[in-house]
Amino acid sequence: MTGPVVTSTAATWRAKQLLARAHWAAGAYAGYDRASVLRIAEAVARAAHAQAAKYAEWAVKETGFGVAEHKVLKNQACSLGVLERYRDEDFASPRLDPAAKIMSLPRPAGVVLALTPSTNPVCSVFFKVILCLLTRNAIVVSPHPMAKECCGDAVRMLAAAATEAGAPDGVISLVEDVTVPLIEALMADPVTSVIVATGGTAVVRAAHRSGNPALGVGPGNVPVLVDATADAAAAARLITESKAFDNSVLCTNESVLIAEAAAAGPLLTQLKRCGGVLLDDAGRDRLRDFLFPDGRLNGEAIGKDASWIAARAGLRVPPRTKVLLAPFRLVLPEEPFAREKLCPVLGVVTTATADRGIEAARAVIRIGGAGHSAAIHSQDPRTVLRFAERVPVLRVAVNAGNSTGSAGLDTNLAPSMTLGTGFAGRSSIGENLEPKHLVNWARVAYHSAADVPFGDFTGLAAGQPPDGPVPPYPIASNLAGVAGRASASASQRPGASQQALPDEVRQQLRALIIEELSQLIKG
Repeated sequence: MTGPVVTSTAATWRAKQLLARAHWAAGAYAGYDRASVLRIAEAVARAAHAQAAKYAEWAVKETGFGVAEHKVLKNQACSLGVLERYRDEDFASPRLDPAAKIMSLPRPAGVVLALTPSTNPVCSVFFKVILCLLTRNAIVVSPHPMAKECCGDAVRMLAAAATEAGAPDGVISLVEDVTVPLIEALMADPVTSVIVATGGTAVVRAAHRSGNPALGVGPGNVPVLVDATADAAAAARLITESKAFDNSVLCTNESVLIAEAAAAGPLLTQLKRCGGVLLDDAGRDRLRDFLFPDGRLNGEAIGKDASWIAARAGLRVPPRTKVLLAPFRLVLPEEPFAREKLCPVLGVVTTATADRGIEAARAVIRIGGAGHSAAIHSQDPRTVLRFAERVPVLRVAVNAGNSTGSAGLDTNLAPSMTLGTGFAGRSSIGENLEPKHLVNWARVAYHSAADVPFGDFTGLAAGQPPDGPVPPYPIASNLAGVAGRASASASQRPGASQQALPDEVRQQLRALIIEELSQLIKG
């Protein structure tokens, strides 16, 4: 005998119940004080950091993308790393400006629907959860179907750590059995306060069409210029490490290397020493046929290492090859190697001058990656300034690998797995996503006249710690399995009462429910 068929309608209603639970949790969490917020965020960040290796290995096994040891670094950076970056920033207390006679009060977004990708799955979960906790938001995580097992387990682990630390039940929750209609329904639901979409262009565009506020990102296609003043050995090492990092699944990985002619010879020599293999014309053409069999990137190659890709393309390379270098002459839309490649394959172009290289970088961005990021290796401030001025991107990594540089891991940019591309990239933000994007500020402004004094708010505080264990989300007692879940949930809370509701309270609740039902029946 088979079980009941789960219809799309049933799944949608379950998802709406999930949003309702998150809405309830967001309302409760918005009243917490800063000390409680930091305690909860730190507990969750430490739990995530402790499991960084487990989830890195799980993500590689489940998706087939990337390198486990590199994912460990990303998981660590997106847990305790993010917490330490923002620990001293207060998103829960009023801000006073006596000179302007303005008090600013933080307003959390509410319910954040977070869509996470398959290429950077668990680190994106960690990152978005920590940001939401720091800003007193509830988060509903919808993982990519290719990474639903590792992400689902990570979300449940983080949710348990949050409630154990005193967060409201439902402040972190998971969308099970993700489908396109289900996600569209969640994105359009009025209970959703804001969508944070990290993934493909189609997902981001759908988020922007939903009718709800959306913080989306655009695709990358990173040009990197090496001019004659650059340190060739350092540039080669940084570019190779960046391109090979997690097998290029970060959208910040370099896509096209543009070398000034005077730097090309020494640079290519150093790239070979670092594990790069420069293909001849025949090898390049074989690689192009494998990577772009129908004009589009072969999905099998995404996140695979250089040796695997070379073998599949029929090329023989040394076993420790890190990056395949594919030379071509002109940056044109019809040249596949001028497009984004989420694998350790780097297009290579040589230009007569640095200024010509800057124009080549502009051509790369015209093909894809508008507003995203670019990199330059140079000791000439004039060239750096002109590059940043001419290339239409919103972050430029200088003398750094762009994979970790523009993502804020090796620079002082905000560490982030979600990079806004601004107006040029049709994105709602132009910065690396950080906590400030998930909170608004209500301004309490006094009359500007000199004879109207500003209030004395000394000793006053907004928010307060929870008064004892936070009760679980109220759900109908006659739902199947509810009693067991409720008691399990209660037993996990420190000091939680194990006593059942008094009969008098039950009778009052039953009377209220009967009255509501009778009103519905009468219409």
